[in-house]
Amino acid sequence: MRTPRSASGWTMAVFGALAAVLGAVGLIAPAAQLSLLGLEAPGGRGGGDLTPAFVTASSMAAFNMGVYYILAALADWRTFFRWTVPFRLLTCTVFTVAVLTGRAPEAFIGVAVWEGLGAIATGAALRYERRTAAAGGPDESAVTPGSADRAEA
Repeated sequence: MRTPRSASGWTMAVFGALAAVLGAVGLIAPAAQLSLLGLEAPGGRGGGDLTPAFVTASSMAAFNMGVYYILAALADWRTFFRWTVPFRLLTCTVFTVAVLTGRAPEAFIGVAVWEGLGAIATGAALRYERRTAAAGGPDESAVTPGSADRAEA
């Protein structure tokens, strides 16, 4: 079985696996997903209630994103890892602001924390790996199968 080859790859794989599983939960059991987010699944739906469509769309996006992250981790695509850090911090900020302004329930703080901590963990791992390589550790710029982009970064 193939596994990530770096600490930063492991942070991406873990985040990806969690996103894929949570996306699958939303697709299979939308009421359970709503409950995890602190939202109630209404007993009856009124006209114009698009909650099922939004749960399906966000769950499919989470599932796909999770798979992308896992594949990037297995390829040790560190350029992609770096791209995710600022956008995950942006997601953390948007979700936090949404909660603080009453646009989202308090449970969304968990999503913000998950995104923020994940971004920090990935960023810290990338920084550690860069410093280790600069100090004479494994050659960060070496091209290995599946990671030809590493020399670009």
